Amino acid sequence: MAAFSRLDLFGDGRADLGEGPCWHAARGTLWWIDITGQRVLESRLDGGKTREWAVGQMVGCVAPERSGGLVAALHDGIYRLDPDTGVTTPFARAPGHDPAGFRFNDGKIDPQGRLWAGTLSLTGARGASHLYSVDASGAVTVRREGVSISNGLAWSADGGTLYYIDSPTRRVQAFRFDGETGALSEEREASRLADDEGWPDGCCLDEEGMLWVGHWGAGRVTRRDPRTGRVLETVRLPVRNVTSCAFAGERLDRLFITTAVDHEDPSPEPEAGRMFSFQPGVAGWPTHAFAR
Repeated sequence: MAAFSRLDLFGDGRADLGEGPCWHAARGTLWWIDITGQRVLESRLDGGKTREWAVGQMVGCVAPERSGGLVAALHDGIYRLDPDTGVTTPFARAPGHDPAGFRFNDGKIDPQGRLWAGTLSLTGARGASHLYSVDASGAVTVRREGVSISNGLAWSADGGTLYYIDSPTRRVQAFRFDGETGALSEEREASRLADDEGWPDGCCLDEEGMLWVGHWGAGRVTRRDPRTGRVLETVRLPVRNVTSCAFAGERLDRLFITTAVDHEDPSPEPEAGRMFSFQPGVAGWPTHAFAR
């Protein structure tokens, strides 16, 4: 892997809790969210003004549809989102999901076009959340129970492995993935963060099969070998809460990193909530789109 270029601030967008960057190839734009700000944002890579829409509730993730639209996991369920107007339309409700005590968090589309999205407890309860999948008909399946803070997801290039993060475990888990049924099996530990590395948050894979992981509370993104767990590279940011990362652009050769404001630390972080980008010297894989 070639040496990466310098880390830059990207665009004019700012979030309280920035998350979930994803490349929408059909529109040629980068989408991301402000969870607690209840906003969905669209950024052009040429540096144009960021567009944003208020969605009226906390938002966990947004992802492209093959039709050119968007699908989103909001606080209380799954919605379709019109990318031109920001109007949301209810699409699916998850069994057992109680919006009074839980909200949706990070999510992504699998190679078969299903949305996978998990939840977290609003009171911080451990082991009470779920990971769900949603198919094109709106049918919702519980895929994992006993989750605390459902976070990053990424599929291997051959579609046979799902990498998954439940943040308080400090682990990236790997599962054998059955694309036809969505079944998970043969769980193993792909990588583990040390105590001084914060919590793993969002993640993505590059074309060499290596994982890029955002570190909540530790101000960095690391590149890790999921076969050995070894840290290959560390990119430090001037912000403690690094939330997620995604490859974007026509060549998918720029990594975009979302961040969040740290409300528990009084020391100033002028760039908290901004997006950062750099060229890591390796490209990523195309974003999967929802099959509706």
